[in-house]
Amino acid sequence: MERIYKTMRNTGAANIVIGIIMIAAGVSTGVIAIVTGANLLKKKSELTF
Repeated sequence: MERIYKTMRNTGAANIVIGIIMIAAGVSTGVIAIVTGANLLKKKSELTF
């Protein structure tokens, strides 16, 4: 029984770590998207197609 609880604890800890990594990746991707979008808006008059 104790072995099952240790496995469940390790799995839970791994899931928490993966969740934190995914949140950090999402936030950083969002910040990059906002910065690049603002850069495009700033240079809108210079863009020609």
